[in-house]
Amino acid sequence: MENRKLPIGIQNYQKLREEGFVYVDKTAYIYELVHAGIPLFLWQD
Repeated sequence: MENRKLPIGIQNYQKLREEGFVYVDKTAYIYELVHAGIPLFLWQD
């Protein structure tokens, strides 16, 4: 099994692609959350 690098703290898309980090596009999920019509609270510990 191949070890995949996780992009913790990396926000530069070009660096993600060039250095082989794992990238998951969550755009569709964000769209669904925004348009669900349900109050949503996001927080970070």
